[in-house]
This record gives sequence, structure tokens and C-alpha cells, in this order.
Amino acid sequence: MANYYISDLHLFHEASIRFDKRPFKTLENMHEEILKNWNSVVTNGDTVYILGDISLRGKNEDLIALVAKLKGRKVLVRGNHDDLSDYRYQQLFHEIVDYKEIRDVYDGKNYKLILCHYPIFSWKDMGKGSILLYGHTHHSEEDLYFQKCLKQMNDVCRHSNGNKVYAYNVGCMKSYMNYTPRTLKEIMEGVER
Repeated sequence: MANYYISDLHLFHEASIRFDKRPFKTLENMHEEILKNWNSVVTNGDTVYILGDISLRGKNEDLIALVAKLKGRKVLVRGNHDDLSDYRYQQLFHEIVDYKEIRDVYDGKNYKLILCHYPIFSWKDMGKGSILLYGHTHHSEEDLYFQKCLKQMNDVCRHSNGNKVYAYNVGCMKSYMNYTPRTLKEIMEGVER
């Protein structure tokens, strides 16, 4: 049983192909690739933390059918595009929250993770090794600016306690994510590359 993380799938959101420059000709191509990638790594014993914007709307019969095919115990950390007004859609998730704190292990080291759809400038225990996983900013100037600020905070922020702070964008379109849920190890190693 493993934990996986991903955000900003934007299922059934045709404009996402254009604004993210996603490598898909159609929504159907994108959905097929995401389903294939997801189910090739995730088992039904795994937990997938979806950090928001799984789709554009939650009342679509096709969306409900597609999300039902995604393996694993799905925890949705709600994003700005998540419409959860359909009870049938809500039932596909083990849990739906706006923010979550969990623990995960990578190479024998135990990490505290802060999970939020949005990047947070200062988060709980950031100077004690907690890691922020977030989405929302895709490939954007906003995300580059956020990461630049974090690098500068390593030197001057009193909340960092002189330690390096870590925040990783788990947007599916990131090269280290490649439209596939990833483990903490895969994310951390992928960003370092």
C-alpha cells in the first residue's frame, strides 16, 4: 500500500489542453492516457491524494464513470474547479477536504506533508521539515514566482529556522508528474532532476 499524489487533471475541461499545452489532440486522448497511466501504477490498496481540480464539473455522467474506473482510495483536496454538487460523484471519494496533514515515508525517513490545492506562502512546521504539496498554478509565472520566493525564504524567513523549505507542485502537467500519480519519492527525485 502506497500513497500517491497528483493535481489539476481538469478532466472534461477542453481548454486545459490549450492553456497547459498538453500533448493531446482531444479530451478523449487525454482521458485515455490519464486512465492508462493511473491504473498502471495505482492498485486498489493504494491511496491517491488528488490536490484539486480533478474536473471542471461533477454532474457529468461520463465524468462519474471515468473517475469510478480510477483505482485506489481517492482523497480529494478540493480545488477551485471542483463541483461536488452530485451525491453520486461525492461517493467516489473516500474523503473530501480543503486541507490535509498526513505523514509519508521516503527512504526510511518520515515526512510530515501539508496538502492543499493552493500554494501557501508559510505553512505549519515548514522550518521543521514539513513539505507542502500543492497544485493550482500549473506552468505559470505565478508558480515560478512562488518557487523563487521559497528559495529566498531559506535565507531570511524566521519560520524556516535556518532549514531549507520544500514545496512541490504536483500538477499532472509537470514533467516529473507526466499525467501520472506519483509517490513522494518520485516527486522529490523528479523535481531534483
